[in-house]
Amino acid sequence: MAFPTAVNSQITDSVSQANTKVLGDTPAVATGNFMMTTNQAQTNAAHQATLSQRFSRTPVAQGVDLLYSIDTATTAVGTSRIFR
Repeated sequence: MAFPTAVNSQITDSVSQANTKVLGDTPAVATGNFMMTTNQAQTNAAHQATLSQRFSRTPVAQGVDLLYSIDTATTAVGTSRIFR
């Protein structure tokens, strides 16, 4: 603290302590903001991944659909010809 001042020393101490608190809190607030931003980005990435999986067709689903779309009568005739 600088002596002598035209301001009461208690006021000067109060202001310097408040400024010290603000400077001390800044790294914690910045770290908290960084963590929240990173968390939100990861959440958005996971959400986009699940959406893309929901609306895309996997090879297994395509294979099952192909099996169910084959005409059973044609398959029976072809199978019976193979076994004869």
